[in-house]
Amino acid sequence: MPEHSLPDAVAALFPGAAERTRLDGWLTAALIERLARVRRGPVTPTVAMAGFAEELAAMDFAAPRPLEQLLEWTLERMEHGIVQMTNPRYFGLFNPGANFPSQCADRIASVFNPQLASSASSPVPVALESHVIRAVAARAGFGAEATGHFATGGSEANYTALVCALTAAHPRFAHEGARAFPGAPVFYTSRECHIAWLKIAHQAGVGRGSLRLIATDGTGRMDPRALAEAIRADRAAGAVPVMLVATAGTTGGGMIDPLHACADIARREGLWYHVDAAWGGAAIASERMRGLVAGIERADSVTIDAHKWLATTMGCAIYITTRGPILSEAFHASTSFMPSSVAGVDPYLNSVQWSRRFLGLRLFLSLGAAGWTGLGAHVERSVAVIADVRERLTALGWTVANDSALAVLDVLPPGARDVRALVRRVVESGRAWVAPATFEGRDVVRICATHGETSQTDVEELVQALTAAAC
Repeated sequence: MPEHSLPDAVAALFPGAAERTRLDGWLTAALIERLARVRRGPVTPTVAMAGFAEELAAMDFAAPRPLEQLLEWTLERMEHGIVQMTNPRYFGLFNPGANFPSQCADRIASVFNPQLASSASSPVPVALESHVIRAVAARAGFGAEATGHFATGGSEANYTALVCALTAAHPRFAHEGARAFPGAPVFYTSRECHIAWLKIAHQAGVGRGSLRLIATDGTGRMDPRALAEAIRADRAAGAVPVMLVATAGTTGGGMIDPLHACADIARREGLWYHVDAAWGGAAIASERMRGLVAGIERADSVTIDAHKWLATTMGCAIYITTRGPILSEAFHASTSFMPSSVAGVDPYLNSVQWSRRFLGLRLFLSLGAAGWTGLGAHVERSVAVIADVRERLTALGWTVANDSALAVLDVLPPGARDVRALVRRVVESGRAWVAPATFEGRDVVRICATHGETSQTDVEELVQALTAAAC
């Protein structure tokens, strides 16, 4: 037999154990140092993008560079080149300062790099994710028949709901698509919904015109009477209603649609009932607050994003349904090269994705380390932060526009002010980050508690920044 020898592995890509240990320790220390600086520094980017563009242009990849040098360069640019969600004065969108257990999960998943398409390839990760899904489903009040999966974000999970609704609505949808219906399929949600639903309608092939945005009741919640009338009018015009979406925690105002009333209409009209609880669904973690989403357990499906109020790293969404056979039917596929193909078990047969990262470990470690009690305390703390902001601003003459029991506050400054210009001044100052929004037809300053370590000092800085911008 001839002797053969293989070339060594590329050391830059696969360094030896000693070098990996050294670099890993260096990176851990550097991240801790940078994070401390980020929390003391401005919330907004300070990088000069023209200079950064020149730096990128010089990165032609013709010759290798030392990894440690590249890591240091990357950390420096990240410290100055993004809106810092890890800064406790970020009061912006639903992007949190990620909790530490979920950061650990990302490192573990990166090293082992399991492929979660198949239970045969990754039996432990698949079983672990299923366990977490069942635990969340039970916490939300669903029965033992509930199933689901992790997704990259709320848009993917909500897209899954629409595909399931269409699959359930007509036996030939899987083969013929929207052509199977005798009229145009349509679905309903509040005008305060996350506007990603328009993209979802486009993706699903039913068209953006299939989305019906229902009027609210003046408080940011979907109006059941307007909903019932829209369904009646669509049926009279020959359209085919397939799904009703209630929102639990609207992006603009943190409002919760009337979940029981929506469930009643969905059952009466024979519609798939989905609750988009991407943010507000985290209220189930709190014994004190879980009643706010009462009625969620009547849904056919629900979306909850762990990477929002449960503070895992991005992106870690959950799709749960009580109609598992429909989920399997919607995403069924069969091929000989997969090591296992078990309906209801193998993730590639029950979700949009095929290849997928080990997302569920983030919530597993978070729940394992803190329990429901700890996650509930985190959610309640955010509400306390917003209550503190509210009290301070109203004492200064600001007006509250929304009436949310969740951690979003919409406010108006005293006197006639250009709200969007005011927000720009706050953001440009770097002292804090808030967002402009429209709530019930009025521009408002939207303030959301997203960071689990926001202090009273941070709240004071926010109020001072808002006050200065309003002058």
